[in-house]
Amino acid sequence: MKQKNFFKYLLYGILIVYAVLTLYPFIWAFTASFKPLKEIVSGDLSFIPKEFTTDAYAYIFGRSSLFSQWFINSVIISVIGTTVNIFLNTMAGYALARLSFPGRQRIFYGLLAMMMVPSQVLLIPNYLILVNLGLLDSFGALIIPAAINIGNIFMMRQFFVSFPKDIEEAASIDGLGRFQTFFKIVMPLAMPSIATQAVFTFMGFWNEFMKPMLYISTPTRYTLTLGLQTFQAKDGGVRWDHTMAASIITIIPIIAIYLIFNKYFLKGIRMDGEK
Repeated sequence: MKQKNFFKYLLYGILIVYAVLTLYPFIWAFTASFKPLKEIVSGDLSFIPKEFTTDAYAYIFGRSSLFSQWFINSVIISVIGTTVNIFLNTMAGYALARLSFPGRQRIFYGLLAMMMVPSQVLLIPNYLILVNLGLLDSFGALIIPAAINIGNIFMMRQFFVSFPKDIEEAASIDGLGRFQTFFKIVMPLAMPSIATQAVFTFMGFWNEFMKPMLYISTPTRYTLTLGLQTFQAKDGGVRWDHTMAASIITIIPIIAIYLIFNKYFLKGIRMDGEK
């Protein structure tokens, strides 16, 4: 009994240390956004600012006119990209799990094989395709190539494999067709897995840096990640006070999305674990 309690307390201790190490940089960045530059570069790692100021936020939303545009661009790309992914990935997963058509297994195995291909390998081919389609330097260049995610298709396919067929049969008896059954019955019941997909997909679009750097060249069309790099290089050096404030603002939508889908997200993880 004593040995069991020892390991339990040891586990709690390890988790507490890990939580502190994880949260400390974020909390420090948050408090540093309210510090003047001279206090940040002095090497002081205290949480409480000696000289509290909101000048960094005033600069971002006032004199830095492009920051608001970058924020809006990231919201548009992330929301549209996530919405398109949810519908296409969910429908593809449902088709691979429920519909019988020639070559279904080959398509599934082909998708699994494509998961082994690093995304960096596809950057240049995608660039050439976007040039030929005239989509370069547009939001479509970031949304269309990422309109589906093979990992999420696989996740949704595994969910629908274990989805009760009795529900679909009952809907069919009530006169619902395949599309009506999918949108009115299946998708609402698949919300836990869809919410899990939505969180990771939104984070992927929001935090993407390499693709905007390659595909976007007009400053007014920059995303936050790309604009933040340009933001750091201004004035001949890094303004850490401005950078900290901008970084905190970029994190807010991710936290909001997680809080909104938290209930479904945790339920989806439990369901996947039970399967």
